[in-house]
Amino acid sequence: MDQDHEIEVPSFFVCPISLEIMKDPVTVSTGITYDRESIEKWLFSKKNITCPVTKQQLQDSTDLTPNHTLRRLIQAWCTLNASQGIERIPTPKPPINKTQITKLINEASSHNSSPLMQIKSLKRLRSIASGSETNKRIMEDAGVVEFLASVVIDNIDHNSASLLTENNPVDESLSILHNLHVSESGLKTLLCFRNGEFIESLTKVMQKGFFESRAYAVFLLKSMTEVAEPVQLLHQKTELFMELVQVLKDQISIKVSKATLQTLIVLCPWGRNRIKGVEAGTVSVLIELLLDNCKDRKPNEMMLVLLENLCQCAEGRAELLRHGAGLAVVSKKILRVSSVANDRGVRILLSVSRFSATPNVVQEMLKLGVVAKLCLVLQVDCGSKTKEKASEILKMHARVWRNSPCIPSNLLSSYPNYI
Repeated sequence: MDQDHEIEVPSFFVCPISLEIMKDPVTVSTGITYDRESIEKWLFSKKNITCPVTKQQLQDSTDLTPNHTLRRLIQAWCTLNASQGIERIPTPKPPINKTQITKLINEASSHNSSPLMQIKSLKRLRSIASGSETNKRIMEDAGVVEFLASVVIDNIDHNSASLLTENNPVDESLSILHNLHVSESGLKTLLCFRNGEFIESLTKVMQKGFFESRAYAVFLLKSMTEVAEPVQLLHQKTELFMELVQVLKDQISIKVSKATLQTLIVLCPWGRNRIKGVEAGTVSVLIELLLDNCKDRKPNEMMLVLLENLCQCAEGRAELLRHGAGLAVVSKKILRVSSVANDRGVRILLSVSRFSATPNVVQEMLKLGVVAKLCLVLQVDCGSKTKEKASEILKMHARVWRNSPCIPSNLLSSYPNYI
């Protein structure tokens, strides 16, 4: 709303949070009135559970009572000041209620419901979700998350070919789930929904779906794994890792790639997941992506974090050494990205030096300049822990490396002294 600086706005028209004139005043359980958009942002986006003014805990964050009297006063004031360029605020639509949502779910779940009717109900749900944060929370309380998960599972199980058609129930359901910003409890429900069938369905979506649905599947998996208990991450199938790696390889978007890396970073440390990740081809894909010389710091860091995790097993180190550019690209990233990248890069080289250092590997590290890079690490300010690891590697194979002409003379002085 445009406001002239000379117009005095009554203080009780102003939202205590945003300090702007309220367009849809609502009162919370403590009796304080806020603009709906501002209080919803405070409660849902910032995940607060208290009244901003009184600091008291709210009994129900979705219990926002419209203050019709104040809204009419604001509208009347706007009308009186129309000549000053003040536009009258429109009367807001009433928020959805749980009964209406339940009716929509029942209609779409009915045995007599046609695919067309189901799509129509899903589009209605998507429209409601876009209305407000309160609508999203009411929808979740009404069981929309479980309903949408069932739609995804049932449609993939009975007709996986539907994924290849536009405007299908799976795409619609995943779109709504993504935009609902499902709560932590809702995400935990999805993790174990129908004994893990939902995760299997997301795997199939990543395999056969359109780019947008594959992206939604990754975003949901990322959110779900972040709230999962370790026991829920232990027994994931190899197919899940294969499809995540394929998404990473396809480079759908920077945002999707980051979410995929974050998901793999959470999954890989548990049980045999690390080996499954290696078997899915993660190591070679990460090396190729690092070779692309991505200049964005965060993806480089995440790729090195994941690679270091995978190199904690023999299979991961073997894949790194099998790739012609494995050692070289790790060495190249050290001192070129960030302190995190330095630390993870040196950790990878330490794992190789401790457990996989055959005579050929030791010579290759020398020829590729890895040893020279480690000497350089000792000369610059890159963290004491990283320097300690670099020094440990250099000491480990000192007899082979110390007097080698492959180490530049200006770096020889940094080579650790030995007793």
